[in-house]
Amino acid sequence: MKLASLFSGGKDSTYAIYVAKKQGHDIKCLLSIFPKSDESHLLHHPNMKWTKLQSESMNIPQLTIASVSDETDNELTLIENLLQNAKEQFQIEGLVYGGIQSRFQKDKFENICLKLNLKVIAPLWNTDPEHYMNELLDSEFNFIVTTVSSDGMDDSWLGKTILKSDMVLLENLSKKFGFNLNFEGGEAETFVIQCPLFTNSIEIKQSKKQWDGYRGRFEIVDAGLNFNA
Repeated sequence: MKLASLFSGGKDSTYAIYVAKKQGHDIKCLLSIFPKSDESHLLHHPNMKWTKLQSESMNIPQLTIASVSDETDNELTLIENLLQNAKEQFQIEGLVYGGIQSRFQKDKFENICLKLNLKVIAPLWNTDPEHYMNELLDSEFNFIVTTVSSDGMDDSWLGKTILKSDMVLLENLSKKFGFNLNFEGGEAETFVIQCPLFTNSIEIKQSKKQWDGYRGRFEIVDAGLNFNA
């Protein structure tokens, strides 16, 4: 099936593409909405502008639009507009996205796709958090933590590449502090720098951290594709 991907550059949206391709689907384009701020309840915010590098590395064209409001209804209208554009430009038949547990998101996306006569593919839906995280790492997905907003995770996680050796600590922290191991509750957000879909890894050349004692952000200031690896 010809699919568009709702794409944020994080581990879930990228891995959903990977799984969909393994299932035989053809990912025709990426759809990325740049939210107004991190107050969005629907969209991923940090480092969105660098998704252009991931698009280039995957050789999948990207359709983008910037939101001027954090209102969910406005963001849904933008998603619908992008999907309509994707239907016209790429003759897509469905949408793939990386939702795992958010019924709120799932219902919203399914309603839009029903309106546009598109199928919804959610290959990560209801996956076990521990199994999913280990599967990501076993599939050679390299991703960094770009935001932290949960008890149990401090600023040392910002900009960190999650490794297999980190999983025991993460599992213990998630049990102790009650956050989702897969971060879908917004406890942390991620950015993929290398995976089997990429022809070139993402090289972060300059970055900065912001930390207020509880939550923080790793901002990519400058980055490019690594053509030497």
